[in-house]
Amino acid sequence: MRTIRLNNGVEIPILGFGTFQITGTDAEQAVMEAIKAGYRHIDTAQSYMNEEAVGKGVSKSGVPREELFITTKIWVENVSYEGVLSSFDRSLKRLGMDYVDLLLIHQPYNDIYGAWRAMEELQKIGKVRAIGVSNFSVDRAVDVAEFNRVTPQVNQIEINPFHQQMEAIANLRQEGIAPEAWAPFAEGKNDIFNHSILMKIGQKYGKSVAQVIIRWLVEQDIIVLAKSVSPKRMVENIEVFDFELTEEDRVEIASLDESESQFFSHTDPETIRRMASRKIGI
Repeated sequence: MRTIRLNNGVEIPILGFGTFQITGTDAEQAVMEAIKAGYRHIDTAQSYMNEEAVGKGVSKSGVPREELFITTKIWVENVSYEGVLSSFDRSLKRLGMDYVDLLLIHQPYNDIYGAWRAMEELQKIGKVRAIGVSNFSVDRAVDVAEFNRVTPQVNQIEINPFHQQMEAIANLRQEGIAPEAWAPFAEGKNDIFNHSILMKIGQKYGKSVAQVIIRWLVEQDIIVLAKSVSPKRMVENIEVFDFELTEEDRVEIASLDESESQFFSHTDPETIRRMASRKIGI
């Protein structure tokens, strides 16, 4: 598995397994299957309500903890100095782990600066190997970088063929922040798995649309999270290192960019109110 070297020297597998909307025993089984398929990077979050199940899946996988890269995220209600310290301790207990490899502020709201100071402390004492943000616009991410001791190692943002974020990615990299893609398949929107351009490219290499999308991201050195509860799809999604896209392929994929989120705007006041009101109580 290829890795990306973050700005603090930590190596992160370029292809990770996402667990959003997978809960309970399904999440436990999915994590076990993903690790069996070859994934070594597992992504969860407080708000996914599956940290305990993810931890059990990791424990039952039989793969030593030090060979895995585990990410979790701090939810909005816990984004403050004290909130991070207390909620992260609970996250570790749910995961059954002594540390995580990457800790992110999940959304760009609440006291992100107090939260960041707490995360810097957790990193300093070895409870977290890397720290970063998620869903931060470039200006917010750069603000965190420029006015704190530690520059975020990662910004996990929506990147897919319909929302390619090329300018944002370039600016993040200029600041030394690695881009990480969530929803690379746009959660199936716009009938993406049957899109004529993506299907044509896939047929040329004997690959699925999902494999074409993952390969497109990997070739840009973008960390990518793929999600599936199907063991067959898990294996398929990781088999993307045996072909290369051409410049013509990349131009065709670039033509799909709609330059807008396929889900919601983080600058919409209603989005902020909705997330502020969502209390997960963990």
